Amino acid sequence: MTPVLSTPRAERHKTRVTENIARSAQLRPDSGVVAGMPRTDNRLRRLPAIAAATLALLGASMVSAVQSADAAPAPQTLKKAVWGLQDHNGQSMFPIYKDLGIGIFQTQVRWDQVAPTKPVNPTDPNDPAYEWPSYVDTALAGAEQNGMTVMLQIIGAPTWANGGREYIYPATNPKEFGDFATAISKKYPTVRHWMIWGEPNSKRGFGPVVNGPLSSKTKLKPAAQEAPKLYAQLLDAAYAGLKLASPNNLVIGGNTYQGAGRPVIRTYQWLRYLRLPNGARPRMDMWGHNPYTYRQPDLKDEPSERGRVDFSDLGRLVKAVDKAYKGQRLKLFLSEWGVPTGFDQDLEIRVKTKEAVKWVKSAMKIVRKSPISRRIYTLGWSVPVDTPRNPQGLLDRNLRPKATYKVFKKG
Repeated sequence: MTPVLSTPRAERHKTRVTENIARSAQLRPDSGVVAGMPRTDNRLRRLPAIAAATLALLGASMVSAVQSADAAPAPQTLKKAVWGLQDHNGQSMFPIYKDLGIGIFQTQVRWDQVAPTKPVNPTDPNDPAYEWPSYVDTALAGAEQNGMTVMLQIIGAPTWANGGREYIYPATNPKEFGDFATAISKKYPTVRHWMIWGEPNSKRGFGPVVNGPLSSKTKLKPAAQEAPKLYAQLLDAAYAGLKLASPNNLVIGGNTYQGAGRPVIRTYQWLRYLRLPNGARPRMDMWGHNPYTYRQPDLKDEPSERGRVDFSDLGRLVKAVDKAYKGQRLKLFLSEWGVPTGFDQDLEIRVKTKEAVKWVKSAMKIVRKSPISRRIYTLGWSVPVDTPRNPQGLLDRNLRPKATYKVFKKG
């Protein structure tokens, strides 16, 4: 089936998800679709501070209904992740994630909201200036009880750090961001996966972005080169801060998305200019990418048009990252993906259910059994429950499993 397409605008998908998150937990919007965080009333929908035991009780009835679709829970694995929705209509989603075999629960923390005023001791999580959100504690409790680990995405800058600008503009002194990274790691010592910003190659996610050419050409004009260079300093400072707190921390950088919409710098363009002032590459442990697609995933397909990097391009992305980070063999952290079974207002695509099943099967095969499977650390589902705007859920709005639920579970 050929999906119905118009101008792709994946970046708005992410912004909207994070905006909904913000409304529910004082978080705040993040970036474009595959931007730094989920966007839709799906991610951290309401983030209530419910005790872990209560979460389990609330989720029991849901999970029993879901499991009837395919009796035994899937073995849990780090190869599967999900974004931010902790509960739906007062019921915990964690037992459902466990049934799906999900091993990583992803959520976001905004520096500007945690530190509205400048701390005196920025690396100390107990500094009075810090206002830590309760939803993270809830997420950690729910994840731990259901056999999952948590990935925290750090994003945003307070006005006292970025010259009074909108939070999507980075700190003028990258070390201040690195100090916050140290503090947040000390605050949540069980967290080992850390994502630095979300979809910073999008203007919606990273304020300094200036449009690059919408093509496979990687050369940027001087004005467009500034954003990846600024992000490189931010990333490297965060890496230093997180490793200072714990050498076991895993830092996810790059965090590009496939490149629909504007203003945007395409993934390969971003990678080319991701350098520190001394010309070195910023440090990271994994390359993050959100490979939303407009075709059934197939590594044998031709490269995407106009410089996009979708699921079928992941083999080429691995080679590009290897070329930039010689000898490191960085794994891909595919934080956000999904297939809409109705018209998605952000992706501007609809996929019939039978075709959606094929797309998910193909994607899971690439993750599990392909020449690059060992280079894929995880695949995250972005919108677990359908919304009117984004029908990408594995479950419909009444928490009934869709056909894609079973496929992702078995994958």
